[in-house]
Amino acid sequence: MNKIKSTITAAITLTLLAGTSFTSSAMDKYIEDSLIEVCKASTTNSMLKFNKTMKSYRLNNKAVANKVMCNGDDITDFARNHGSYKVAAKLEKSLNGNVSITDVAALSKIDVKFVE
Repeated sequence: MNKIKSTITAAITLTLLAGTSFTSSAMDKYIEDSLIEVCKASTTNSMLKFNKTMKSYRLNNKAVANKVMCNGDDITDFARNHGSYKVAAKLEKSLNGNVSITDVAALSKIDVKFVE
């Protein structure tokens, strides 16, 4: 008897839950809209448009470059795939900072002597 009662209770609960629609989304609408606008601005190859969008949503380049994904790609790859090389370069620079690579071999010859 208890088994039948618990089965009926479970069936009623599932029926009520199936009829209920959950309207809460995984992301706030404002955040979703801002991320969509940033992704769109990253495809324009216009630094003016990109900077204006970033400023309007009070975002910084490093946070966007580290955390934003557009259509499954990180934002730098997404921008580069859409021909927006200026924006991609700016985002990459914000990730790396001011790093310079010096080819030591090209600067001067290094004399190495092996002693047997």
